[in-house]
Amino acid sequence: MMKTTRTDEANTTDWHESAFDVARGLSAYTGSSLIAGLAEVIARHPQADVGNAFNHKQVACKVWARDSLFDSLGGTFGRIVLLGGWYGVLAGMLFDDARFSIERIDSVDIDESVADVARTLNACAGARFQALTQDMYALDYAGLHADLVINTSCEHIANLRAWLSLLPAGTRVLLQSNDYFSEPTHINCVPSLEAFVAQAGLSQLDYSGALPMKKYTRFMLIGKV
Repeated sequence: MMKTTRTDEANTTDWHESAFDVARGLSAYTGSSLIAGLAEVIARHPQADVGNAFNHKQVACKVWARDSLFDSLGGTFGRIVLLGGWYGVLAGMLFDDARFSIERIDSVDIDESVADVARTLNACAGARFQALTQDMYALDYAGLHADLVINTSCEHIANLRAWLSLLPAGTRVLLQSNDYFSEPTHINCVPSLEAFVAQAGLSQLDYSGALPMKKYTRFMLIGKV
């Protein structure tokens, strides 16, 4: 039997076109605003690293954060400030979840190239979503009046306690770190959940947990500074 092969034309089909069609189909099937936003990102921002942003490890860690947040603090929030927000995937997950009622999410990242992608991904939220290009160390946290501050990249902060001291006392936080010491950009990993608890020194701890991954374990704290 003669084996057929694909034509050269089919082999050179832009994967973005296929991915866009798949994402639109999944959006129609699920009714998910997040997947609808992903389809728009694929169409409008072909340079965006969506494969990394939506890989199974990134998604698993954010689903864990979302579900633990709801179990610990409920689903009603005023203003959430999301630091190191990147493409705003966690914000999109929160807006997409009917359990949550959120007035506003500000996604803050020092990389100016990610803001437009984040806005496209979260376009369904309208004015309830803002993507800001700012340095997290320069924010006026008292003036933000945040109901919750989320930082899922504490392994990138040289002095976690010094940064937390910038937040008004009593601010609710969700923090994540890990023990992935071999990653060069991770400048302040922790070896255990207990070490992360000690490092953060929160005044109130509503949740602490660990999520084992293939190459590392992710740690999370929810509480108040």
